[in-house]
Amino acid sequence: MKFSTQTICCPHCGHHQHIDIDGTSGDQDYYDDCRICCNAIHLRIHLDESQQIIELHIDSGN
Repeated sequence: MKFSTQTICCPHCGHHQHIDIDGTSGDQDYYDDCRICCNAIHLRIHLDESQQIIELHIDSGN
């Protein structure tokens, strides 16, 4: 698991946008602003090493 690009949907306005995921940095929990409505998007990334998958959870952070 290295780097990947995913398409997400903003939980505020519904706009689709691409995010880059770094699969070499372990679990991550951060906020990124929507490029259209500028509201914060909460992103949680969990790396499951045993099954070689990346779990991505997105919410509005409220």
